[in-house]
Amino acid sequence: MVGAVIYVRVSTKEQTENLSLPTQLRACEEYCRRQGYEILERFHEEGESAKTTDRSQLQNLLTYCRLNKGRVHFVVVFNLTRFARDKYDHFALRSLLQSLGISLRSATEPIDDTSTGKLMEGVLAAFAQFDNDCRSDRTRAGMKAALELGRWVFLAPIGYLNAPRAMGKSLMPDPERAPIVRRLFEEYATGRFNKQQVLEQARTWGLTNRRGRPFTSQAIGVLLRNQLYAGIVDVTEYGVRGKRGDFEPLISEDLFFRVQAVLSGRLPSTTPQQRAHPASHCAPSCAASPVVEASPAAGRRAEASTTRTTTAALAAARST
Repeated sequence: MVGAVIYVRVSTKEQTENLSLPTQLRACEEYCRRQGYEILERFHEEGESAKTTDRSQLQNLLTYCRLNKGRVHFVVVFNLTRFARDKYDHFALRSLLQSLGISLRSATEPIDDTSTGKLMEGVLAAFAQFDNDCRSDRTRAGMKAALELGRWVFLAPIGYLNAPRAMGKSLMPDPERAPIVRRLFEEYATGRFNKQQVLEQARTWGLTNRRGRPFTSQAIGVLLRNQLYAGIVDVTEYGVRGKRGDFEPLISEDLFFRVQAVLSGRLPSTTPQQRAHPASHCAPSCAASPVVEASPAAGRRAEASTTRTTTAALAAARST
């Protein structure tokens, strides 16, 4: 008796609730009966894409074929798009099956081991990838159009939640994390803390990543440089720059650019180490020198100079 295994697949969870899987399975079973194949096993792939071969039921099928080498002669699918959507993956899987003495068959397409059947298989595999590439292009174009309108189409960053479509906005503040993120920006903008100190503060405030783990120094750096918190959508890989978001900013643009100036060293830092009394860093002769009291006019000039320096630094941060 010629043995066969059936592989059926749907790519979304929604499709598992309609008749797609039963329809595929029934067509494959009828094909096996017409060909006189004995069905040894059935593999149902639910809600997994064919863009990769790392699918649980596909891997189970390959393991079954290895363990039952000599008994399994055919793998039957509804059509080749259910098997793989990448032509290189298709032929890699096909080669692996051939090494086990197994051929691929489609219940709805004329493929076999003849020269004509192999040609048809190659054409159909190429069209499966072409269709997948077209879907990807349309998806990417749709995402870019949404980004141009200020809609965030990716996973929300820490401090935000992806909003339901009915709300008319793409993001909404996370009631637990948003106040902590806002406070992080405010504290760092003062210049009194470095990233490590702000990180330690964030941990005491209870800020964690999506997996409930404490933030890392690298993650804090990425967070502080993310323009999304100021309501600015900027995704260079999609060619979208500086679009106003359709959601509520967690911080003002002025606060964001002040943080960027501190991060880049364009604003004077006043961390605790730098606020220490100057005499503690001077030579003995410096520490013993008399203190000269500045005049009010000199104080006003120094203050004006500091204000000009800060304003210039913020302007430079905005221009970068």
